[in-house]
Amino acid sequence: MSSYLTFSRENWAELRNSTPLTLTEQELIHLRGINEEINISEVEEIYLPLIRLLQLNIENHREKNAILEHFLLNDAINSPFIIGIAGSVAVGKSTTARIIQTLLNQLIPSLKTELITTDGFLYPNQVLNDKAIMHRKGFPESYDMSSLVSFIADVKGGKLNVEAPTYSHLTYDITEEKKIISKPDILIIEGLNVLQNSYDYPNKQHNRFVSDFLDFSIYVDASKEQLKQWYVERFLKLRTSAFKQKGAYFSHYTELSIEKSIEKAQHIWDTINGLNLEENILPTKNRASLILSKTKNHSVNNVSIRK
Repeated sequence: MSSYLTFSRENWAELRNSTPLTLTEQELIHLRGINEEINISEVEEIYLPLIRLLQLNIENHREKNAILEHFLLNDAINSPFIIGIAGSVAVGKSTTARIIQTLLNQLIPSLKTELITTDGFLYPNQVLNDKAIMHRKGFPESYDMSSLVSFIADVKGGKLNVEAPTYSHLTYDITEEKKIISKPDILIIEGLNVLQNSYDYPNKQHNRFVSDFLDFSIYVDASKEQLKQWYVERFLKLRTSAFKQKGAYFSHYTELSIEKSIEKAQHIWDTINGLNLEENILPTKNRASLILSKTKNHSVNNVSIRK
């Protein structure tokens, strides 16, 4: 038997129950990615049932904390509920993470929800060049996994003022700024490889993984063909927008013709992002608590929940 229960879009939408729509169309515009046209219907039919499920899991998590506090004679247990969001480049993980964060903050204002992306834990470009793995950026070896896991462990343990490095997609490198996370009730961590575990490293000694700290996980899925198309479309849009900004790492791509830009984007996908998807990201899909399966226009057509 399958380890998942799969729902059509229509059947999933029915599970929204009475969860109110608090997000406006204007707010949604600021949350969606550069190549995504997610509308309010998507929020109502896909994200509100998901938020209801998350709320139930968060309540259960807090009840478990309370039981442990009672057992420990009321010693405070400041363990946040941690949500992991994984999936390929160009699938829309960041948009999913931002929508979930916004809805949780709106619907449960008494709880503080923070969002972190694993991009900040990539090694700086200088280190990647020194290691001769700049062409492997986004692959597991390009991340400072020790720092990432230590960060998650500190947050999970209720530590005050935990620092996270930040990443600039404009300069394509780590910045000098730090994001401070201080005892959130809910932490969302979004990244390519957050569902990896020891099975992915049979010949290496890795003691702890991000996945060890997750209370709920989401994999955003789409066909390989669709993902490649979305990546190329996004590349072409960035070519006429972000790549033209002062200090943009990829400014040289603005000099390419449309035909050459498409060729370049396809080459980057085939040799880097598509390869990473096959080798490292897709194998983690069936570890997720929930899978959002997308079709054209970034629309979710079915949702699968682990039994």
